[in-house]
Amino acid sequence: MRLTLLGTGDARQVPVYGCECAACRAAHADQRLRRRPCCALVELGEQRWLIDSGLPDLTERFPPRSLSGILQTHYHADHAQGLLHLRWGQGLVIPVHGPVDPEGLSDLYKHPGILDFSQPFMPFESRALGELQVTALPLLHSKPTLGYLLEGGGRRIAYLTDTIGLPHDTQAFLQREALDVLILDCSMPPQAQTPRNHNDVNVALQIIEALKPAQAVLTHVGHTLGAWLMEHAAELPDHVRVARDAMEV
Repeated sequence: MRLTLLGTGDARQVPVYGCECAACRAAHADQRLRRRPCCALVELGEQRWLIDSGLPDLTERFPPRSLSGILQTHYHADHAQGLLHLRWGQGLVIPVHGPVDPEGLSDLYKHPGILDFSQPFMPFESRALGELQVTALPLLHSKPTLGYLLEGGGRRIAYLTDTIGLPHDTQAFLQREALDVLILDCSMPPQAQTPRNHNDVNVALQIIEALKPAQAVLTHVGHTLGAWLMEHAAELPDHVRVARDAMEV
């Protein structure tokens, strides 16, 4: 199984428009330090699934029939805006599996075009997609949100963004068997108070300690965390890495 992190930024992305912090200045100077909307591509056998669709250039990145479908974590714009253009394609149908969310994004449900939203995931539902086994995991966010446990090729990878902490049942589910890789929301540096909608470094490290993956990768990285990491990255545990756009796991 191969997982490619196509985008690793939060809703603001990096650099942030008009910001002059150290992380944003560095991203202006070096394209490799830019962070686009948070999404990933998982490939196993003949299956090729996009996790989230916030990239606005999906139709340029993925030729017709190159994707098996989309695993949508939730319908905030920075994770779903690419669907607004993709839906107007012709001659094919693209399944979109995601949480039950009556509101969705904009008018996607009213005018889905080539997108098929007819099979939303129920919490802890597991589906076999060829050689890939996918289980939907409830997360804690301001909109109905799912993470995904991806199993196949002898590997177990959990992809968990956006969330603040983990629901008890999700944490217990993931503790039953060891994870090879945990891809985890970490949007901001350590905060004096527990954040409201996304993990900071403190909460992310608590989750990693509870789940004990062989490797953890922090994603959904905001510019304030980027600036903090420029001075404090060495303080992270050895098995914890910070994601970069185009990183392969």
